[in-house]
Amino acid sequence: MHTIALIGLGRMGTPVAARLCRAGHLVRAADLRPHRQDVALGIGARWAADAVTAATGADLLVTVLPGAPDVTAAVTGPVLDALAPGACWIDLSSCAPTAVAGLRTRALTRGIGVLDAPMGGSPDDAAAGRLRLFVGGPAELLDRQRPLLSLIADRITRMGDHGAGYTTKLLVNLLWFGQAAATAEALLLGQATGIDPQALGAALATSAAASDFVRRDLPALLDGDYYATYGLDRIRDQLAAVTALAERLGIPHPIADTVAALHQQALDRFGPVDGELLAVALLEERAGTRLGSPETARPPV
Repeated sequence: MHTIALIGLGRMGTPVAARLCRAGHLVRAADLRPHRQDVALGIGARWAADAVTAATGADLLVTVLPGAPDVTAAVTGPVLDALAPGACWIDLSSCAPTAVAGLRTRALTRGIGVLDAPMGGSPDDAAAGRLRLFVGGPAELLDRQRPLLSLIADRITRMGDHGAGYTTKLLVNLLWFGQAAATAEALLLGQATGIDPQALGAALATSAAASDFVRRDLPALLDGDYYATYGLDRIRDQLAAVTALAERLGIPHPIADTVAALHQQALDRFGPVDGELLAVALLEERAGTRLGSPETARPPV
Protein backbone atom coordinates (compact mmCIF):
# COMPACT_ATOMS: atom_id res chain seq x y z
CA MET A 1 0.00 0.00 0.00
CA HIS A 2 1.20 3.50 -0.83
CA THR A 3 1.28 6.69 1.17
CA ILE A 4 -0.09 9.19 -1.32
CA ALA A 5 -0.03 12.97 -1.21
CA LEU A 6 -2.93 14.06 -3.38
CA ILE A 7 -3.21 17.74 -4.25
CA GLY A 8 -6.51 18.98 -5.63
CA LEU A 9 -9.90 17.91 -4.27
CA GLY A 10 -12.02 19.29 -7.09
CA ARG A 11 -14.48 17.67 -9.45
CA MET A 12 -11.93 15.10 -10.61
CA GLY A 13 -9.59 14.93 -7.64
CA THR A 14 -12.32 13.95 -5.19
CA PRO A 15 -13.47 10.76 -6.98
CA VAL A 16 -9.84 9.87 -7.74
CA ALA A 17 -8.94 10.20 -4.06
CA ALA A 18 -12.01 8.21 -3.04
CA ARG A 19 -11.03 5.26 -5.23
CA LEU A 20 -7.47 5.28 -3.90
CA CYS A 21 -8.78 5.33 -0.32
CA ARG A 22 -11.18 2.45 -0.97
CA ALA A 23 -8.28 0.40 -2.33
CA GLY A 24 -6.56 0.72 1.05
CA HIS A 25 -3.95 3.37 0.30
CA LEU A 26 -3.18 6.07 2.84
CA VAL A 27 -4.18 9.30 1.13
CA ARG A 28 -3.25 12.68 2.53
CA ALA A 29 -5.29 15.28 0.66
CA ALA A 30 -4.52 18.97 0.34
CA ASP A 31 -6.47 21.75 -1.32
CA LEU A 32 -6.25 25.52 -1.23
CA ARG A 33 -9.89 25.64 -0.11
CA PRO A 34 -10.07 24.80 3.62
CA HIS A 35 -13.74 23.80 3.39
CA ARG A 36 -12.69 20.76 1.35
CA GLN A 37 -11.48 19.20 4.62
CA ASP A 38 -14.92 17.73 5.26
CA VAL A 39 -14.92 16.23 1.78
CA ALA A 40 -11.50 14.65 2.37
CA LEU A 41 -12.53 13.11 5.67
CA GLY A 42 -15.82 11.96 4.19
CA ILE A 43 -14.09 9.81 1.54
CA GLY A 44 -11.61 8.31 3.98
CA ALA A 45 -8.61 10.53 3.29
CA ARG A 46 -6.56 12.40 5.83
CA TRP A 47 -6.60 16.18 5.59
CA ALA A 48 -3.32 18.05 5.21
CA ALA A 49 -3.21 21.76 5.89
CA ASP A 50 -0.81 22.33 2.99
CA ALA A 51 1.00 20.48 0.23
CA VAL A 52 4.26 20.13 2.16
CA THR A 53 2.46 18.44 5.04
CA ALA A 54 0.72 16.10 2.63
CA ALA A 55 3.99 15.23 0.87
CA THR A 56 6.11 14.58 3.96
CA GLY A 57 7.31 10.97 3.74
CA ALA A 58 4.88 10.08 0.93
CA ASP A 59 6.08 7.70 -1.75
CA LEU A 60 3.59 9.05 -4.30
CA LEU A 61 2.59 12.59 -5.19
CA VAL A 62 -0.58 12.81 -7.28
CA THR A 63 -1.69 16.19 -8.63
CA VAL A 64 -5.23 16.61 -9.97
CA LEU A 65 -5.50 20.28 -10.86
CA PRO A 66 -7.18 22.38 -13.57
CA GLY A 67 -4.06 23.43 -15.43
CA ALA A 68 -0.42 24.44 -15.52
CA PRO A 69 -0.68 27.58 -13.33
CA ASP A 70 -2.20 25.51 -10.54
CA VAL A 71 0.42 22.77 -10.85
CA THR A 72 3.38 25.15 -10.84
CA ALA A 73 1.94 26.94 -7.81
CA ALA A 74 1.27 23.73 -5.87
CA VAL A 75 4.37 21.65 -6.60
CA THR A 76 7.24 23.62 -5.10
CA GLY A 77 10.78 22.71 -4.16
CA PRO A 78 9.81 22.12 -0.50
CA VAL A 79 7.01 19.79 -1.61
CA LEU A 80 9.40 17.73 -3.73
CA ASP A 81 12.00 17.74 -0.93
CA ALA A 82 9.42 16.41 1.55
CA LEU A 83 8.71 13.24 -0.45
CA ALA A 84 10.26 9.92 0.53
CA PRO A 85 13.45 8.87 -1.27
CA GLY A 86 12.66 7.26 -4.62
CA ALA A 87 9.12 8.65 -4.67
CA CYS A 88 7.11 9.21 -7.84
CA TRP A 89 5.11 12.23 -9.00
CA ILE A 90 2.11 11.49 -11.22
CA ASP A 91 0.43 14.55 -12.70
CA LEU A 92 -3.12 13.90 -13.89
CA SER A 93 -3.63 17.55 -14.89
CA SER A 94 -3.89 18.93 -18.42
CA CYS A 95 -0.78 21.06 -18.95
CA ALA A 96 1.44 22.41 -21.67
CA PRO A 97 4.66 20.34 -21.60
CA THR A 98 6.89 23.41 -21.48
CA ALA A 99 4.99 24.89 -18.53
CA VAL A 100 6.07 22.16 -16.11
CA ALA A 101 9.47 21.29 -17.63
CA GLY A 102 11.32 23.11 -14.86
CA LEU A 103 9.40 21.30 -12.14
CA ARG A 104 10.03 17.96 -13.82
CA THR A 105 13.77 18.67 -13.96
CA ARG A 106 13.79 19.59 -10.28
CA ALA A 107 12.00 16.36 -9.42
CA LEU A 108 14.31 14.19 -11.51
CA THR A 109 17.43 15.76 -10.02
CA ARG A 110 16.07 14.79 -6.59
CA GLY A 111 15.65 11.18 -7.71
CA ILE A 112 11.86 11.44 -8.01
CA GLY A 113 10.26 9.58 -10.90
CA VAL A 114 7.81 11.59 -12.98
CA LEU A 115 4.86 10.63 -15.16
CA ASP A 116 2.56 13.05 -16.94
CA ALA A 117 -0.79 11.27 -17.22
CA PRO A 118 -3.53 13.76 -18.12
CA MET A 119 -7.03 12.39 -17.84
CA GLY A 120 -9.80 11.99 -20.34
CA GLY A 121 -13.28 11.55 -18.93
CA SER A 122 -15.82 12.97 -16.53
CA PRO A 123 -16.18 12.93 -12.73
CA ASP A 124 -18.53 9.96 -13.16
CA ASP A 125 -15.82 8.16 -15.14
CA ALA A 126 -13.33 8.90 -12.36
CA ALA A 127 -15.72 7.53 -9.74
CA ALA A 128 -16.24 4.36 -11.79
CA GLY A 129 -12.55 3.84 -12.56
CA ARG A 130 -12.97 4.26 -16.30
CA LEU A 131 -10.80 7.27 -17.06
CA ARG A 132 -8.53 7.40 -20.09
CA LEU A 133 -4.90 8.29 -19.31
CA PHE A 134 -2.36 9.53 -21.84
CA VAL A 135 1.03 8.90 -20.26
CA GLY A 136 4.42 10.41 -20.87
CA GLY A 137 7.50 9.04 -19.12
CA PRO A 138 9.72 5.96 -18.85
CA ALA A 139 8.02 2.68 -19.75
CA GLU A 140 9.45 0.88 -16.73
CA LEU A 141 8.13 3.55 -14.36
CA LEU A 142 4.68 3.29 -15.90
CA ASP A 143 4.82 -0.49 -15.51
CA ARG A 144 5.52 -0.06 -11.80
CA GLN A 145 2.67 2.42 -11.35
CA ARG A 146 0.17 0.72 -13.65
CA PRO A 147 -1.56 -1.27 -10.84
CA LEU A 148 -2.27 1.97 -9.00
CA LEU A 149 -3.36 3.84 -12.13
CA SER A 150 -5.65 0.95 -13.01
CA LEU A 151 -7.71 1.83 -9.95
CA ILE A 152 -8.88 5.00 -11.70
CA ALA A 153 -8.50 4.22 -15.41
CA ASP A 154 -9.39 1.35 -17.70
CA ARG A 155 -7.40 2.71 -20.67
CA ILE A 156 -3.79 3.64 -20.00
CA THR A 157 -1.68 4.43 -23.04
CA ARG A 158 1.99 5.37 -23.00
CA MET A 159 2.48 8.02 -25.66
CA GLY A 160 6.24 8.47 -25.32
CA ASP A 161 8.74 10.15 -23.06
CA HIS A 162 8.10 13.02 -20.65
CA GLY A 163 5.65 15.55 -22.06
CA ALA A 164 4.11 13.22 -24.64
CA GLY A 165 1.06 12.62 -22.45
CA TYR A 166 0.48 16.35 -22.01
CA THR A 167 0.83 16.97 -25.75
CA THR A 168 -1.56 14.15 -26.63
CA LYS A 169 -4.25 15.53 -24.31
CA LEU A 170 -3.86 19.01 -25.78
CA LEU A 171 -4.32 17.61 -29.29
CA VAL A 172 -7.35 15.58 -28.21
CA ASN A 173 -8.86 18.74 -26.76
CA LEU A 174 -8.08 20.77 -29.88
CA LEU A 175 -9.94 18.27 -32.06
CA TRP A 176 -12.87 17.93 -29.65
CA PHE A 177 -13.42 21.67 -29.34
CA GLY A 178 -12.96 22.05 -33.08
CA GLN A 179 -15.50 19.31 -33.78
CA ALA A 180 -17.97 20.93 -31.39
CA ALA A 181 -17.69 24.29 -33.13
CA ALA A 182 -17.80 22.83 -36.64
CA THR A 183 -20.80 20.64 -35.80
CA ALA A 184 -22.69 23.56 -34.26
CA GLU A 185 -21.97 25.71 -37.30
CA ALA A 186 -23.30 23.00 -39.60
CA LEU A 187 -26.42 22.51 -37.48
CA LEU A 188 -27.12 26.24 -37.37
CA LEU A 189 -26.84 26.40 -41.13
CA GLY A 190 -29.07 23.36 -41.54
CA GLN A 191 -31.61 24.78 -39.10
CA ALA A 192 -31.70 28.05 -41.07
CA THR A 193 -32.70 26.07 -44.18
CA GLY A 194 -35.49 24.29 -42.31
CA ILE A 195 -33.75 21.07 -41.24
CA ASP A 196 -34.50 19.99 -37.68
CA PRO A 197 -31.23 19.86 -35.68
CA GLN A 198 -32.25 16.60 -33.98
CA ALA A 199 -32.84 14.97 -37.36
CA LEU A 200 -29.62 16.36 -38.80
CA GLY A 201 -27.68 15.21 -35.75
CA ALA A 202 -29.07 11.69 -36.13
CA ALA A 203 -28.10 11.68 -39.81
CA LEU A 204 -24.57 12.87 -39.02
CA ALA A 205 -24.15 10.14 -36.40
CA THR A 206 -24.47 7.43 -39.06
CA SER A 207 -22.61 9.26 -41.82
CA ALA A 208 -19.02 9.80 -42.87
CA ALA A 209 -19.11 12.94 -40.68
CA ALA A 210 -19.72 10.92 -37.50
CA SER A 211 -17.45 11.43 -34.50
CA ASP A 212 -17.53 10.76 -30.79
CA PHE A 213 -18.76 14.32 -30.32
CA VAL A 214 -21.70 13.78 -32.67
CA ARG A 215 -22.59 10.38 -31.25
CA ARG A 216 -22.00 11.00 -27.56
CA ASP A 217 -22.08 14.73 -26.82
CA LEU A 218 -24.38 16.32 -29.38
CA PRO A 219 -27.58 14.98 -27.78
CA ALA A 220 -26.65 16.73 -24.52
CA LEU A 221 -25.99 19.98 -26.38
CA LEU A 222 -29.36 19.78 -28.12
CA ASP A 223 -30.94 19.21 -24.70
CA GLY A 224 -29.49 22.49 -23.47
CA ASP A 225 -26.25 21.40 -21.79
CA TYR A 226 -23.16 23.57 -22.30
CA TYR A 227 -21.07 21.19 -20.13
CA ALA A 228 -20.37 23.54 -17.22
CA THR A 229 -17.55 21.34 -15.93
CA TYR A 230 -14.42 23.24 -17.01
CA GLY A 231 -13.44 26.88 -17.19
CA LEU A 232 -13.49 28.74 -20.49
CA ASP A 233 -10.26 30.49 -19.52
CA ARG A 234 -8.56 27.09 -19.06
CA ILE A 235 -9.79 26.00 -22.47
CA ARG A 236 -8.37 29.19 -24.00
CA ASP A 237 -5.01 28.50 -22.32
CA GLN A 238 -4.86 24.95 -23.66
CA LEU A 239 -5.69 25.99 -27.21
CA ALA A 240 -3.12 28.78 -27.01
CA ALA A 241 -0.55 26.20 -25.93
CA VAL A 242 -1.32 24.14 -29.04
CA THR A 243 -0.88 27.10 -31.38
CA ALA A 244 2.33 28.13 -29.62
CA LEU A 245 3.70 24.60 -30.00
CA ALA A 246 2.83 24.55 -33.71
CA GLU A 247 4.42 27.97 -34.18
CA ARG A 248 7.60 26.88 -32.43
CA LEU A 249 7.87 23.71 -34.54
CA GLY A 250 6.99 25.43 -37.80
CA ILE A 251 3.85 23.35 -38.40
CA PRO A 252 0.95 25.02 -40.29
CA HIS A 253 -1.94 25.63 -37.92
CA PRO A 254 -4.74 27.65 -39.54
CA ILE A 255 -7.47 25.40 -38.10
CA ALA A 256 -5.99 25.49 -34.61
CA ASP A 257 -5.77 29.28 -34.92
CA THR A 258 -9.45 29.46 -35.84
CA VAL A 259 -10.54 27.25 -32.95
CA ALA A 260 -8.36 29.18 -30.49
CA ALA A 261 -9.64 32.54 -31.76
CA LEU A 262 -13.28 31.45 -31.44
CA HIS A 263 -12.75 30.41 -27.83
CA GLN A 264 -10.92 33.64 -27.07
CA GLN A 265 -13.95 35.51 -28.42
CA ALA A 266 -16.23 33.35 -26.26
CA LEU A 267 -14.08 34.17 -23.23
CA ASP A 268 -14.27 37.87 -24.07
CA ARG A 269 -18.06 37.59 -24.34
CA PHE A 270 -18.92 35.39 -21.34
CA GLY A 271 -15.91 35.73 -19.04
CA PRO A 272 -13.96 32.98 -17.22
CA VAL A 273 -17.01 30.86 -16.41
CA ASP A 274 -17.46 27.10 -16.64
CA GLY A 275 -18.73 25.83 -19.96
CA GLU A 276 -16.91 23.58 -22.40
CA LEU A 277 -19.42 24.40 -25.14
CA LEU A 278 -19.70 28.14 -24.69
CA ALA A 279 -18.13 28.67 -28.11
CA VAL A 280 -21.33 27.07 -29.42
CA ALA A 281 -23.35 29.55 -27.35
CA LEU A 282 -21.41 32.35 -29.04
CA LEU A 283 -22.23 30.97 -32.49
CA GLU A 284 -25.89 30.66 -31.51
CA GLU A 285 -25.94 34.22 -30.28
CA ARG A 286 -24.43 35.50 -33.50
CA ALA A 287 -26.90 33.44 -35.53
CA GLY A 288 -29.76 34.89 -33.52
CA THR A 289 -31.18 31.45 -32.75
CA ARG A 290 -30.70 28.44 -30.50
CA LEU A 291 -30.17 24.85 -31.50
CA GLY A 292 -32.75 22.32 -30.40
CA SER A 293 -36.51 22.26 -30.14
CA PRO A 294 -38.49 25.03 -28.42
CA GLU A 295 -38.87 22.74 -25.39
CA THR A 296 -35.10 22.51 -24.94
CA ALA A 297 -34.02 25.91 -26.20
CA ARG A 298 -31.63 27.55 -23.76
CA PRO A 299 -32.10 31.02 -22.37
CA PRO A 300 -29.38 33.54 -23.28
CA VAL A 301 -26.13 32.93 -21.42
